[in-house]
Amino acid sequence: MSKFVYRMQNILNLKYKLEDQAKMEFAAARRRLTEEEEKLELLYRRKDGYEEEGRRLREDALAVMDILENRNAILQMEDFIELQKLEVAKAEEALETERQKLQEVMQERKVQEKLREKAFEAFMKEENAKESKEIDELVSYTYGQRKREKAGSL
Repeated sequence: MSKFVYRMQNILNLKYKLEDQAKMEFAAARRRLTEEEEKLELLYRRKDGYEEEGRRLREDALAVMDILENRNAILQMEDFIELQKLEVAKAEEALETERQKLQEVMQERKVQEKLREKAFEAFMKEENAKESKEIDELVSYTYGQRKREKAGSL
């Protein structure tokens, strides 16, 4: 039996490498989104801390400057939160883009694998046909030899 050689194996290998690269890019985009979400969560916690501090300042003796500084800090945190929300949205878009690229690359790889499977099936059919032909030739030769031996002994 001869060895199966897929003539487009180098393309299939390239598809595997492209898929691995797309997986790494997707993972990097996922990490970035996670980092941006963590930053947003941290900003929310800081804002909550400032709000709690503001409540304490208003309960104690009125320190107008401290209350104003606290209010400005809260407003600034709100601005930071809005900017961070934009960063999270950008990271989500990048993640979705990388997910689509990964999906496309995976589909291309699967197509190449299907082509390889079909080529292997065709190879196996061809090999089975060759084997059947050789068996038929062997049976015919053996039958012919026996027939000649019987004819010669009569």
